[in-house]
Amino acid sequence: MPTPTTSPGGREPLDVLVVGAGQAGLALGHHLARRDADFLLLDAGPEVGSSWRSRWDSLRLFSPAQYDALPGMPFPAAADTHPGKDDVADYLAAYARHFRLPVRLDSPVLRLHRDEDGAFAATTPSGTLRARQVVVATGPFQTPFVPAVAGRLDPAVPQLHSAGYRNPAQVPGAGRVLVVGAANSGLQIAAELAATRPVTVAAGSRPLELPQRVLGRDLFTWLTRSGFFGVPSHTRLARRLRARGDLVIGSRTRTLRRRGIDVRPRLTGFAGRAAAFADGSTVEVDAVVWATGFRPDHSWLHVPGVVVDGQVRHEAGVTDVPGLYFLGLPWQTCRGSALLGFVGADAAALSDRMAADARRDRYGGTAAEDPPLAAAR
Repeated sequence: MPTPTTSPGGREPLDVLVVGAGQAGLALGHHLARRDADFLLLDAGPEVGSSWRSRWDSLRLFSPAQYDALPGMPFPAAADTHPGKDDVADYLAAYARHFRLPVRLDSPVLRLHRDEDGAFAATTPSGTLRARQVVVATGPFQTPFVPAVAGRLDPAVPQLHSAGYRNPAQVPGAGRVLVVGAANSGLQIAAELAATRPVTVAAGSRPLELPQRVLGRDLFTWLTRSGFFGVPSHTRLARRLRARGDLVIGSRTRTLRRRGIDVRPRLTGFAGRAAAFADGSTVEVDAVVWATGFRPDHSWLHVPGVVVDGQVRHEAGVTDVPGLYFLGLPWQTCRGSALLGFVGADAAALSDRMAADARRDRYGGTAAEDPPLAAAR
């Protein structure tokens, strides 16, 4: 049985335990530090920003640098430039150092539950931490998803998920590669692979594709000015946007076709090395890259009533379980909730709500005294 671990300040339990020291967790940590909370950020990675460093080598943000800052610290790059994944990792690490945020690395939470005293108990490989409030800030990219149809592919054909893809050198030979998925990651990887070998893209859905620049300005300038990233998650417009899927920015299937990339409809199966598609066509493939997204993993969360049918039950990050919150979820309060440069608004609002909840629990009060969660917008 892991031994209990005290808080960084020597007090037990902590005021707040934040699970995840990525962009959401760090943004919240900034606000917790400003109100002198006794808190700790836990992260499974070996360094701050490791989840960004593990992504493919040529990855660049769609958002220009002026839209990539967390609260209190500008992103160190020229306006209208698009940082790479290592630039983001470096920024997150520098952010944690600059604000002296208490981060404990190599500390995945194996189990979270409420103990007999009502506090939350988080089991890690090095011990158990207790806290009055817990924020799950693990982000939307948790478990790579590969559809069951992958099991029908000839075992001799190499396959990997985009989470494990780094560069074309990982894909052996010079034969045809099938990229399954036509969202941002799939089209970017397909374009990179096409410089070295034939590529087929299986486009199961067709999200809206937009150019990176419109009328001489970066697309994010227009989207921000229009209020796109602030569209509230509970509106009819939000429901329509979510139904259409993520925007594809800077990659166009028609451009890929002009470069010789073969774009097919939805993948329906394999027969040996032959991939079959929804239009009845087939093509022989020599490798497969699954750009099929991620699924959340809350198997470590042993708190009843929070995850129902695989979905987190919350209102703007506040669950029905007192003291348990989420941050950095897609559409948590608005379209920008999960984005690097926009999560800070949710972090500020959630920090205020958590402080109000803590005061109410300590001194009594009513929910009517709580600050509105959209106050920071």
